[in-house]
Amino acid sequence: MERRRATVAIGIAAALSLFAISIGAPRVRDAVTDDLDAVLDEPGEYQEPAGPEVDLVDRFPSVELETALGDVVDSASLIGTPMVVNLWFAACPPCAREMPEFAEVHDKVGDRVRFVGINPVDDADRMIEFAESVGVAYELYLDPLGRFTDALETVAFPLTVFVDADGRVVGRDGVLDADDLSERIARYFSIPVSRSA
Repeated sequence: MERRRATVAIGIAAALSLFAISIGAPRVRDAVTDDLDAVLDEPGEYQEPAGPEVDLVDRFPSVELETALGDVVDSASLIGTPMVVNLWFAACPPCAREMPEFAEVHDKVGDRVRFVGINPVDDADRMIEFAESVGVAYELYLDPLGRFTDALETVAFPLTVFVDADGRVVGRDGVLDADDLSERIARYFSIPVSRSA
């Protein structure tokens, strides 16, 4: 009886293994069109699309953040000036590509727009070291428990949110270059950004 059970168990395990092999790599389909969106065994960068059914946050959240020195700051205390808030971390290649562009635009707009970087992954030393290496000199905060990231319903990095002076989230985007960022600032805040010569 025991031998028969063992044989049946081995047979079931073998059948399941063959079934798993036959279906191949996991595939992600677009929820709207049912088109194949990604094959997850192929190299590349993937992000989960937000989709049209997602209700995006419309108010800037009130969440505890940390400064590089370990001081606690309520994110709601940042409200009062139009803000560009960028969620990033050092090991994120698209974050690294766009940050010098953000530094360039920050230099052009000065204090007309408050630039804030929020990092949910790195420690303070890594955050500061990396930001300085790409020319970022604006405010940086840590989100060590991911509460801010969760409150904004972030599904991919980088994420940039545009917040008006009253704390309303008026826009959000993924990767941006200097021209894209300048266009969004002009559109959302009516603040023109001079172009590079």
